[in-house]
Amino acid sequence: MESGSPAAFVTGGSRGIGRAIVLRLVKEGIPTAFTYVGNEAAMRETQTLAAGLNTAAALKAYRMDVTDSGEVERVADKVMEDFPTVGIVVNNAGIVRNNTAAMMSDEQWREVIDADLSGPFFVIRSFLTHLMGKRWGRIINISSLAQDGSSGQVNYAAAKAGLIGLTKTLAREYGPRGITSNIVTVGYVETDMTDQHMATKLHEIWLEYCPMKRIGTAEEIASLVHYLAGADAGFINGEVIRVAGGLSYAP
Repeated sequence: MESGSPAAFVTGGSRGIGRAIVLRLVKEGIPTAFTYVGNEAAMRETQTLAAGLNTAAALKAYRMDVTDSGEVERVADKVMEDFPTVGIVVNNAGIVRNNTAAMMSDEQWREVIDADLSGPFFVIRSFLTHLMGKRWGRIINISSLAQDGSSGQVNYAAAKAGLIGLTKTLAREYGPRGITSNIVTVGYVETDMTDQHMATKLHEIWLEYCPMKRIGTAEEIASLVHYLAGADAGFINGEVIRVAGGLSYAP
């Protein structure tokens, strides 16, 4: 599947924002690999939609649990065999396990930290040597307004805040090698996750206080990711870029 342009690797690409990112990259002719955990129907739907956008697209899906560092390394090795030009790594996969801090279980804490913070680190680490060898790379991590604190989401907020520290450190360590690292901070975007975990009252609060008075779209997130993945974004490094309609906090 080798191509002249850098290929992309996107975690959690079968649904929601991840799917929108995959579809945008494929539409633009970027060879793309994406992961899913277990929903094969959603994975196949993403592939079908991608084929409708670009019949010549190089696209392949891989089943992967980001919390398993050994599995991440094995999948990364396979991806780099299938796509020798990998230069773009997008960490989108994530979960929520909401509860107040006093009531949160050890399991709820660990599950979210493992998936939303350790997982991105495992993915990035698995590709770094490859990117360094090419002296070019784009690492793009998807975060949330919860990174500044979010009621009922102490685990998720801690993971996303940690992702900022991870990203800014990578920007310092690997910027000299031509590898940029940035965060896209997402506001309220309608996805399966927000439909399942956001209460109606919270939905109303977001719309009331968002200056744009509307919900964002996954395609708007994907548009920024596509830009950050390209050559024109080569001097953007270590940045936290909000796509939240002007809203700067989570309730």
